Amino acid sequence: MPTILGQNQYGKAENRVVKITRDGATHHIKDLNVSVALSGDMDEVHYSGSNAHVLPTDTTKNTVYAFAKEHGIESAEQFGIHLARHFVTSQEPIRTARIRIEEYAWERIEASDANSRFIGADEVKHSFVRKGQETRLTQITYDGEKWEVVSGLKDLVVMNSTNSEFWGYVKDKYTTLKEAYDRILATEVSGRWRFNWTDDEQRMPHWEKSYEQVKKHMLQAFAETYSLSLQQTLYQMGSRIINNRSEIDEVRFSLPNKHHFLVDLEPFGLKNDTADGAVYFAADRPYGLIEATVLRDGCEAKIPVDLTNL
Repeated sequence: MPTILGQNQYGKAENRVVKITRDGATHHIKDLNVSVALSGDMDEVHYSGSNAHVLPTDTTKNTVYAFAKEHGIESAEQFGIHLARHFVTSQEPIRTARIRIEEYAWERIEASDANSRFIGADEVKHSFVRKGQETRLTQITYDGEKWEVVSGLKDLVVMNSTNSEFWGYVKDKYTTLKEAYDRILATEVSGRWRFNWTDDEQRMPHWEKSYEQVKKHMLQAFAETYSLSLQQTLYQMGSRIINNRSEIDEVRFSLPNKHHFLVDLEPFGLKNDTADGAVYFAADRPYGLIEATVLRDGCEAKIPVDLTNL
């Protein structure tokens, strides 16, 4: 045979599941996009077409919805752990399960005081508006013995309108960029962090609290760092997470520099000075792309360099 089969996996991608939990009149929403990938003893289905070891992808889809009802969705991580454990332990040919989840957040709509006499402002606990800050992510991988949990977020747009500089860089005959001593620093954060929880004997992290705290430390580091480069800010963001969250050993960021350029207003007799409150042109492309991993000392990097594959 001139060819052999390499790495392979299969499953059902992007199963949208919305779970409403009713606590009396108070409702709670979990809105997930779940992708399942299974691998193991799958040679024959590729070589001969035999489906004897194949769990239909339609079954994996049904399992996602059934588990949402049967187990509920405490967190994206916990839900992914339930699914991964089920697929590996219930089907002998399946050796590894990888569950990827995107979570979309919602917040409550508060009733107006004017309507409280009709319906009671404190009684509206079932109306929500979709949050637009970021998409929460997690990837659960289980091989029957060890777990790997990598969580994160994407599409979180942040900006510092000052306390950022960029100067002292290498210059050659193609350099036209002027040094900046008071600039806007803006980026769209894509980040992943790897937990050091790897087996059932360890104490499991509190997934919801961990996410809230990681995001808090990340944003505080962005806001509190006087930045001389986006690289410096990235490192401070990752270090703040590692130093404050003992359950996390590795953080990787991909940060596009969302450039804001001063508009030349001199042709109109106007001075566009940052000290007076300037006008900027927000450029969407091309953009600088800053990427790096921050590790706890003594730990090995495991998060893929290319976050588009995670």
